[in-house]
Amino acid sequence: MHVRTLTFTVLASLALVGPVFAQATTGREPALIKQNSDWSSFSHGEGPGKVCFAMTTPKSKTPPNLNHGDVFFFVSNRPGEGVRNEPSILVGYPFQDGSRVTVDIDGQKFTLFTKGDGAWVENAAQEAPLVAAMKKGRAMSVAGTSGRGNPTGYTFSLSGISASVGDIDKACP
Repeated sequence: MHVRTLTFTVLASLALVGPVFAQATTGREPALIKQNSDWSSFSHGEGPGKVCFAMTTPKSKTPPNLNHGDVFFFVSNRPGEGVRNEPSILVGYPFQDGSRVTVDIDGQKFTLFTKGDGAWVENAAQEAPLVAAMKKGRAMSVAGTSGRGNPTGYTFSLSGISASVGDIDKACP
């Protein structure tokens, strides 16, 4: 799990500060594979350390008066670790310790565990059904609780998810 958290943090950092962070640490920045409507696909690195990810930002955040920071929903492939189509979310604040995040896609719900400012599907067997629901779905909302106890919510577009996951599956099989 520690590797997952570290990799997720690195991916999010690269997506957030791209050229500056990547140049300072690796000499390379994540490469945009393609923009597909509201989702983007990226690759980073080479060989066994290569990582590919599809990423989007929320269309809305609640409550609107809270400072949510940067929020991203990812689907990641890390072939060197045997990871394919791993969904996760990164927010701009720590989640409440021990809390859960609920992802709702057209009424179909999935539960993610939290660690710091990220959340992942606890049972890896549920990753594929979540990604499949995203590909078929029309609307996705995510609800969690901040470390300060504030309920938070996000609405994400699913327009472009299928193409972006297809892009990362080709770039990082």
